Formats: sequence, C-alpha cells, structure tokens
Amino acid sequence: MQIASRARVVAGLLMLAALAVLGVVCVLAVIPPAPRAADAPADEFSADRAFVHVQRIGLREHPAGSAAATEVRDYIVDSLTGLGLDPQVREGIGGTSELGGQYGMADTRNVVVRIPGRAPTGTLILMAHYDSVQVSHGGNDDGAGVSTLLEIARALGTGPAPTNDVILLFTDAEEACLCGAESFVSNDPLAAGRAVVLNVESRGSTGPSVMFETSPGNADLVSVYGSAVEKPVATSLAVEVYRILPNNTDFTPFLDTGRFTGLNSAYIDGSGVYHAPEDTPQSMDRASLQHEGDNALALTRALAAADLAALSVPASGDATYFPALGGLVRYPGWLVWPLAVAALLAVLVAAWSAVRRGVAGPLRLLGGLGLATVPLIAAPLAAQGFWALLVLLRPGYANMLDPWWPGWFRAAVVALVAVVVLAWFGLLRHRIGPWPLIVGAFGLLALLGLVMAAVVPGGSYLAALPALAGALGAAATITWPGFWPRIAASLLAGVVAVTILAPTVYLFFPALGLATGAAAALFAVMLGLALLPVLDLLYPPLPRGSTTPARINSPDMGTVGQESTTSSARLSTPGPAPTGESSAEPEPEPQRHRLWAAVPALAAAAAALVFTGIGLRVDHFDADHPDPAELAYVLDSDTGQARWVSTDAHPGEWVSRYVTAPGTPADTFGLIRGPVTVGPAEPADLPAPRVTIVDDTTSGDTRTLTLKVTPQRPARLVYLGLTGAPVLGATFEGRDVPAGELADGLSVVFHAPPADGVDVTLELGTTGPVDLRVLDGADGLAGLPGFTPRPPGVGIAGSHTSEMTVVGRSYTF
Repeated sequence: MQIASRARVVAGLLMLAALAVLGVVCVLAVIPPAPRAADAPADEFSADRAFVHVQRIGLREHPAGSAAATEVRDYIVDSLTGLGLDPQVREGIGGTSELGGQYGMADTRNVVVRIPGRAPTGTLILMAHYDSVQVSHGGNDDGAGVSTLLEIARALGTGPAPTNDVILLFTDAEEACLCGAESFVSNDPLAAGRAVVLNVESRGSTGPSVMFETSPGNADLVSVYGSAVEKPVATSLAVEVYRILPNNTDFTPFLDTGRFTGLNSAYIDGSGVYHAPEDTPQSMDRASLQHEGDNALALTRALAAADLAALSVPASGDATYFPALGGLVRYPGWLVWPLAVAALLAVLVAAWSAVRRGVAGPLRLLGGLGLATVPLIAAPLAAQGFWALLVLLRPGYANMLDPWWPGWFRAAVVALVAVVVLAWFGLLRHRIGPWPLIVGAFGLLALLGLVMAAVVPGGSYLAALPALAGALGAAATITWPGFWPRIAASLLAGVVAVTILAPTVYLFFPALGLATGAAAALFAVMLGLALLPVLDLLYPPLPRGSTTPARINSPDMGTVGQESTTSSARLSTPGPAPTGESSAEPEPEPQRHRLWAAVPALAAAAAALVFTGIGLRVDHFDADHPDPAELAYVLDSDTGQARWVSTDAHPGEWVSRYVTAPGTPADTFGLIRGPVTVGPAEPADLPAPRVTIVDDTTSGDTRTLTLKVTPQRPARLVYLGLTGAPVLGATFEGRDVPAGELADGLSVVFHAPPADGVDVTLELGTTGPVDLRVLDGADGLAGLPGFTPRPPGVGIAGSHTSEMTVVGRSYTF
C-alpha cells in the first residue's frame, strides 16, 4: 500500500474511532445513575430507601380484588400515614375499552392523598398503580412506581410545603382495564378541574427511565422536563410511535378527558420479567429505580412551583426533542418543516457542486439516490432474518419480545447492519463512484425527513438533521477538496449523526425488542448512510480504468481531475483536485482493489458472528430465566367439554402436550384474545357462575331485567355476553355501560367482582326471551385433571390469561 493510501486509511480509522468513542459517550449519557444509599441526604431520592417499599409490595402476586392487593393497599395507607399525611381509600366502579376486546369494568379502591400547596395555581397529580397481573409479583410493574411516589412523599416532607397542590394517586385495576384511573377521572372530586399528571411506570427490570408519552401540545411541559431533570432521556419520536401503537397505561383515561396535560415515564429494558413470575424485587436494577425517582422528584419540585394554570392547558404545539450528551435538545414543532426543507436544499447544493466540479453527473447522482434505498430496506430485513434464525436455534424466543440477555445479540444486529452498508458501498463505489452514493444517501435521508415531517413530525429530526449536516459537509468537501477541509467537514457531519442516532438505536432495541429488531436496524442504517464520507476513507483510491478515472469526459460523469500525491494536504477520492494537477501514485491492481474493498464488510461480518456466538453462549434458559409457556383451561358447563388453550406463537414441547390445533374465538368464548392453539381436556368439577333474576319488568316493547351474577368459586373476573336482541342500556354495580359499547350487543368483563356478586341491570329492546352467556375466570391450573407441572427451565408466560381457568354457562331468561 502506498503512503497516500495508508494516510487515507489511517485517517478514516482514526475518525471512526473518534466517532465510536462519541457514540459510547452518547449512550453512557442515557445510562441510569448509580443508586443512592439509604443514608443519602433526606431531601434526595434514594433507591435503597425506596427499595424497602418494593420488597414489601412485591412479596407475592396481588391482582385487583385479591387479598394480597388489600395488603399492599393497607401498606401504602400506613406508609403515608406514617409520614404525617392523611390518605383516603376511594371506592368506585371504573370502565374502559382501552385495552381492546370486551368493555372492561372493575370495582376499584384507589388510594389518594393531597399535599396542600401554600399558594396554588393548580394541581399536580403523581400516579402509579399498585396492582399486579395474576402471575406476577409486580416488583417492577408497578412496585417501582409505587415506591417512587412513597419516597417522593417522604422527600417533600423534609422541606417547606409546595406552592401548588400535589396529589399522590395510587390506582387500582390498571392491569385489568385501567379502571382505577378511569374511576378517578370520572368520579373523584379531586379530578374535577384541570391538572398536570405525571405517571410512573415500568415495563421491564432495567434501563433508563424514558419519558415516552406526553399529552398533545407538549412544548411547555417538555421545556420544564428538559430544564428540571438532571439526566433526561426522552425523544419526540417515542411520543409519535406510542400514539400509533395500541398500547395504553393509566395515563390514557386522563388524556381521553381532554382536561389534563402530563408526561408518562417508565424504564423498559429487561422485558423478560414483564408480567411474569420473575418480576420480583430481586430482579430490579436499583439504578433504574434511582433514575426513575430522580426524574420524578425533580419534575415534582419544578411543577409544584410552576404556574400550573398555564401548564395544565396544552401549548400551541408539540416540541421536537432528543437526548444529547446528558442534555435534552429541543426546539418548537414549527421548525420541523423548515429544517426538513433545508436538508433537501443542502442536498441539492451538494449535487450541484458535484456536477459543477465534475465528480458526478446528474444521472449517476439519481442512480445513487435510488441505490441508497437498497441498504435502507435490506438492513431491517436482515435484522428480522437474524431474529428468525435465533428463533430457529432457540424456539422459546418466539414467545418473547427479547431474550433474557439481549446485549450481544443487539451488537450482532448493529454489526449486521454494518455488513449491509459496507458491502453495498464497497461493491458499488467502484462501479459508479463514491460521490453519487454519498450524495444519494443524503438525498434519501432528506426525503425521509420530509416524509416523517408529514407522518410523524416528532421523528423528522432523525433524518433531516444528519442529512442537513452531511450534505453541507459534502458540498464543502467537493468545493474545497483539500485534506483538512474534508477531514473537518466529514468529522463534523459525523458528530451530528452519531449524537442524534446512536442513542436512538440504543433506546429502540428494548423499546420494540429484537422480535422487531428492524426498527433499531432502520436507525442504525440511517447512521451508516450518514457516515459514508468517513467510511469511504477505508477503501482504496479508485484505479485507472474504473468509473472515475483521471480526466474522463462524458455527459454523465463530467470531468474528473486526478489527485496529487501530496496526500498530507489532500486525500484521494472522493475529493476532486484542481485542474491540471496530476498524480504519480501507482493505482492498486484491480484484484487487489477488490480484496481491499471487501475487508470492511468482512470485518463487520466477523464481528456479527462473534457477537452472535457469545450471545448464544451467554443467553440460556434456566430455572431463574425460563422458557415462557402460556396455558389456560376453558370448560363449557353446557356441553361438559373442556379445552386447553395457549396463545403462544410457537408452542414448545411442554405446551404441545396439551394443545394440538389452531383454535377459534368460540373455543375461548371470546374471552382470550388473539390467535390461539387448543387441545382437548378432561372436564373438571368446577362450578359455573350463578345468575339469578332480581327483577323483571316490561313497558311497551322494552324489558328491564335486573340480575345478580355470583361466581361460585374465587373468581378474578366475570363476563356477560348477550347477542340476538337489542340492548338499549346496561348498568353494572350502578355504573352505566356507554351506549357505543352496546351497538353489537352486550360484551362486558367485570374484574374484581364483589364477594356477594355483581348487580346488573339490562334494558332490552324486546319482551321475548334472551340468551345470556356468563363466564368467570380464576387463577391456577394445579389440581386440574391431566395437568402436570412445568419441567425445570419452562416457566409461566407473562400475560393476563396465563394459568387462568374459565368456566362458562348459558342462561335463557
């Protein structure tokens, strides 16, 4: 290799190393801080102090309505009382359809405490739910949120009273139907006016606390968040994505009313424990708890002193924001379109400069733009193919969002993206030249920025800003092709791209999991395209006879000048040299060129293989990190037939002993949502819920039927369904079902039913007989005929229907 070529590669490697260090720094900036000990200053949040609450909350499963939930609720009340506060338990019936499927209702018990302000301008509500799913201890979800609120209550008590009223709300039945939150916003006097809401959640066991959802018109609240929080982790793209996804939390009922503004935060990595028996206090990363608590306490203090009369009203628009080196970059939403257009204009300037300086013709530039779509599509597809391969090697992964230890696999996906980008660039730069590919890549990013500005404006910055910086750097390099101008322009553009996109890649891996690794791969390939000016330095100068030889004149390529051998002042392609400058540098032989061009992609491929091998060795199923398997049991008392049911996408060996064929909604009475696999089961001696008529009257063509639905066993829920007759109105425990939910008949799940049964009143548009389907659901498969415990290494899948036994019966009245 000649001196100029060596200088070129050394410069490229040094720049990549510097950008890699920057990427690590950017990722470390969003890593949770170390947990503070129990002897931390009293006015600070201490994860160790809060963890004492987590240990008590996560002792055992505590779904809504259970005796264990009552114990957790009593503990919360006692803890608040011990702080000198006056908590109250508010009973109410909540109802929503936010979780999909049937309309959900619940008999709820919220814990509410008000800390009065000195001169309130409004109300701040801090919220977390204290119930768990039926198979989970809820150590993280939402023991983290409950313990955070309790520790904040303690910390607030060490100083003067806040300016504004602060309400701590511990909701019931979030996992069931968000019904505690809905009951509060619909029935509680404290929710009658406007307020700002902070919801504290968890969807895993580790990772930074991400502020992932906001109310519409979030600019003012995001400004407070960015100023108050010491370690902000938030991106406006997450808000856009969450608004699209069918996911909801207790924050949703507040947003639905239109009376509240607010922010929603959670740590989301370590999803293997989510809703699973492994969600114990011991699984919690206390650094994540510290981050969640630090952010929530800082926000509470800032908002408790702010003008909530203004902040409780939506701002004129949303902000664009993202984490950068420990801070939060933010700008008003109205700048989204100007920046996106500016990026496109910068690309056009770079393209004009390329044509004017003779480094690329218009047709090749258009070709580069089209070819840039290849890695943009291929890399996400490769990521999904990688996950398919992992599932083939470890079938249990098919039922998981992420493996238990996903870190090495995530690194393998990034390396795989690098293989795609480097192989694409290495193959094509020799054919059409580097500048058409580079300018085309920035053009594609600019077009993506415009599309995102129209569809998900809060995410446009991910493409527009790297395209803007890169295109300006490309134009500068083409116009002033010296060594140092190119280094400076490429490095500065790379800094912009890495600062913006590296944390995004890191955060989106746990957000959507390796099961949807294409999302993180998409942002990784965008970063790769933005770094093409730096990556080009890893490749050899183009030889004579290539697509960019010295002084070729053509209507497509224009005139390309040779490069000087004084590489200390100028690098070889893709920087044009002044006219008349010649090169004495011997060009690499074509075979050597091809081998050299293959080295970067081969190195990335080797890294991907190494990371995958380490990942397969590190990640494994065992008793503490089991292969999740879901199983439920459904008994039809009318026919005496029973079925085993599983929602596992690919039932494992143990589940396959029970389920054998695809099922239909009728196999589960429609209670278990999604595709299911079923198999025959031996009928168990389980009593069906009893329905008795309390009152039955008619008036003209209308019949009013009052019923008492009483489970005959300890049931977590009951279901009532009625079709074939018009349902004009329905009331459960005194709470009306919205008319819109009755358009196709009655389909209601009532969670945490009272011990003496559920009072139901139906107003029917018929005086004739009606058929009513009634179900109840209880937890636990042990003791059922034909059931054998899971073997070691096979665990209970985290879901709302795992281990559930359903008994149904039809009534005609």
